[in-house]
Amino acid sequence: MMDIREIKSIIESLLFVWGDPLTVEDIANILELNEDEVTQLMEEIIDDFDFNRRGLRIIKANSTYQLSTRPEHFQWIRKLNHTKPNKSLSNAAMETLSIIAYRQPIIKSEIDNIRGVKSDRSIETLMEKNLVMELGRLERIGRPIIYGTTNDFLRLFSLESLEDLPDLEEMVERIDEEFDIEE
Repeated sequence: MMDIREIKSIIESLLFVWGDPLTVEDIANILELNEDEVTQLMEEIIDDFDFNRRGLRIIKANSTYQLSTRPEHFQWIRKLNHTKPNKSLSNAAMETLSIIAYRQPIIKSEIDNIRGVKSDRSIETLMEKNLVMELGRLERIGRPIIYGTTNDFLRLFSLESLEDLPDLEEMVERIDEEFDIEE
């Protein structure tokens, strides 16, 4: 049996080499451990990375784990990638993404209704960036597509699950107070 330090080192190597998210099940199968043991080890590794302020961190999204750089190091990392254009989301795409995140599962006509404009291009952009996905089709006339967010969405916003989204009503109240908006 390997010692705990060796197992943690192997897990770190797996996350680094794979690049994409790995499930607890994947890691457990590779290491021939049970999933509860792997989950416990992952929590310990995450705590260790945070305690030692390592340059990397492990992001947990649902039951997947992925290595990532620390967001507070972005200003330095950006200097490495100065040749790559910044492909940020437009205001329309961010608005659409917010609606999908908080209202999912949701169909396009509901998104359009909330926004007051068509959302085709925004949804297409969000799907290209793998932040939104089709969850299926609604069983009604026209069989509209149902949309929801992806694990990449969770990772991008450092959320472990959708339950970690900020409370919408609290955010609206804060914005109203901040900008002294009266109803």
